[in-house]
Amino acid sequence: MIKGKRMPNNYFQFQQFRVEQKRSAMKVCTDACIFGAWVAELVGQERGRFLDIGTGTGLLSLMVAQKSLLEMDAIDIRMEAVIEARENFRSSPWSDRLNCFHGDIRHWRANQPYDGLICNPPFYENDLRSTDEERNDAMHSERLTLQELVKAVCELLKADGSWGILLPYSRVDYFLGIIEGKGWKVVHRLDIYNEGKKELFRSCLWLGGMGVPTFVQNMMIRKSGVYSEEFRKLLGSYYLAFQDTVP
Repeated sequence: MIKGKRMPNNYFQFQQFRVEQKRSAMKVCTDACIFGAWVAELVGQERGRFLDIGTGTGLLSLMVAQKSLLEMDAIDIRMEAVIEARENFRSSPWSDRLNCFHGDIRHWRANQPYDGLICNPPFYENDLRSTDEERNDAMHSERLTLQELVKAVCELLKADGSWGILLPYSRVDYFLGIIEGKGWKVVHRLDIYNEGKKELFRSCLWLGGMGVPTFVQNMMIRKSGVYSEEFRKLLGSYYLAFQDTVP
């Protein structure tokens, strides 16, 4: 998988689950896999309720469910994505802890606030759009802006809850300006290079209460054309290709 590109297959097979992706506008991609594995490491064996906003195929929920004891709710505005995520959840080993809802997060209300949230939101504002409207909804933030996302998180997250977001590196400062004064601090951050430290292109942010120092890491996906050890270690319990090579 190369950064951000859609996979050509109608499914992607992981070690413990399979992601069908024929219906969903956004396919399995490397940066989303990094984010899912990174979040799963952070939450560990936590219990509680998490929400996956804009779930698409359900990839992030599945990756977190594999490593944790969390109950995962997921929501997407696109019904085709919801149908596919539900199918992926049902066929996984954690079907009893995974639920998917159809709705617009800007207007959706939960019965009780969540312990945590995760989101791989639309990446682009005022950028070139494709002719595929479902992909536009998934990639562009005219429908869901970062301001609207933050407002929804404020309403859905417990006061002592924490949450994670995947962003283009170029939008991190903009995002930090939006959350200023909201009571959150970036407590973990992973900045991602595609190869050779030429240019940072994604950032994974984990936000919690104030007063906690930020732990910052950098990771390259590839070094000299092959997957880096850091990448292999992070995805070692997910990718089939790493099954027999990473402890």
